[in-house]
Amino acid sequence: MCIGVGGFSATECAPVNASDADAVLVTGGSRNATCRLQRRGVGSYTFKQLINHNNPSLGTFDQPYWASWEFQIYKPGGPIILMTPGESNADGFTGYLTNRTVNGQIAQQEKGAAIVLEHRFFGLSNPYPDLNVASFKYHTIQQAIDDLEYLANNVVLPFPGGDKISPADAPWVLIGGSYSGALTAFTLNNKPDVFWAGYASSAVVESIVDFWQYFEPERLTMPKNCSNDIQAVIAHWDQVIASGNTTAFDELKTSFGMGGVVHQDDVVGTLRNPLWNWQELSPTSGGSVFFDFCDALEVNSAGKSAPASGWGVEHALSAWANYSSSTLPGREWRGDCLGTYNTSQSFWTDTSIDNANRSWLWIVCNQMGFLQESAPSGHPTLVSRLIQPIYDERQCQQMFPAAFSSPPVPDVEKTNNAYGGFYLKADRLFTATGLRDPWRFATVSADGIDVQSAPEQPIVESDAFHCSDLITKNGLADPTVLNVQTQGLKYIGEWLSTWEPPVVSVEVNVDLNFKHRAYPIPRR
Repeated sequence: MCIGVGGFSATECAPVNASDADAVLVTGGSRNATCRLQRRGVGSYTFKQLINHNNPSLGTFDQPYWASWEFQIYKPGGPIILMTPGESNADGFTGYLTNRTVNGQIAQQEKGAAIVLEHRFFGLSNPYPDLNVASFKYHTIQQAIDDLEYLANNVVLPFPGGDKISPADAPWVLIGGSYSGALTAFTLNNKPDVFWAGYASSAVVESIVDFWQYFEPERLTMPKNCSNDIQAVIAHWDQVIASGNTTAFDELKTSFGMGGVVHQDDVVGTLRNPLWNWQELSPTSGGSVFFDFCDALEVNSAGKSAPASGWGVEHALSAWANYSSSTLPGREWRGDCLGTYNTSQSFWTDTSIDNANRSWLWIVCNQMGFLQESAPSGHPTLVSRLIQPIYDERQCQQMFPAAFSSPPVPDVEKTNNAYGGFYLKADRLFTATGLRDPWRFATVSADGIDVQSAPEQPIVESDAFHCSDLITKNGLADPTVLNVQTQGLKYIGEWLSTWEPPVVSVEVNVDLNFKHRAYPIPRR
């Protein structure tokens, strides 16, 4: 995808691959032993998943999953730890089978097995050979929830006792972050008898059309000088646009390396690109693209940093123009790459599978929204006032013309009513949030939302970023993340200790007026 084409940042957490070298063994031991431990018992498999859970006669498709069961020795009846990465090919997420993540820590703590399941219509998990609108008929949040239930009730894992791991035989723990964190919460709400416990990190449980708040944690917690100068530059752009002086606008966009970009909204929409890099930050990320951008604005040629107020619009405008010109794609095709109006481009027409952007936009445009736009008038903004929901809703129509004859408004009310939104209820659901997470305002820790932590639905917030608590080493770098991880492990452990095999009741007909009396019988 070209930088700037499409006005959406996906919610997904960072991938972790089991082959990465930076393993961490929380319980002690040598580094080499840790790596050996984490590579034993890991395999790639496929599961026959129903195409349509409302009509099983349509058949099945192959849904890839990865499994591991040898953190210690899997204890029969031990918990099954399930995660779907959500809106991505899952092949890069095998690290979530290891104790370098909370998933693996829980499996290790409880002598359980870990599974990573690819989400339908992402990666190679496709019922049909393309991603056209007709294929997407079964690409919904509810079908994804039903996938998790069907897998739990029917999968046979390739290890001793792997044929007796259904929710009737072993407790299942569902884990996810970001969209898959929301999917975790939605599933525990929607399928309360399937998963015994859940861990939802940065869970975007409230679907929102105009999600201008995406940039608020960034504005409030980034270095003040950088925040102030970004706002000053954006205000200058908006003043030039409002003046109607097309010559001044053309000169300005040319100085930013966007002379070939035709439409004003595409030009100022591209200015969000460095802001989206905030989502990639973590307590262990160190230097990053985002801070390179801030340094370009705030460190002058003498090596001196700006005060908290920033350098002001004149310096910041010139510095950002130089940064933009040097970092945007090749000059000869910037007009096509940064524009969103040419629907003949492959970005809009490519319906081949394993196109995560297209699959995610289907959920965005229909069910969840999360359009990342300018703040409301009168509120400080890092994004041009020209960028409003219609800018991205138009792109929904362009991506899926067979579905939308006009720019659609995502039906977020239906989604929030179905699963509860901010006020979702579920038993034994641990929720982790981050103060600096750009998605915080779609989580239960959003400012102005009165959702209280409770013993059966605890909420613990760190000072960190998006899904930071899922990665073990982030807890070693940030004590607030370690607290979240510790609390999560404690709650999950306590809840698992209370699990017992469910009982079923059968109707027994006997004489002496005892007809219809029910006797509980333990399931085998």
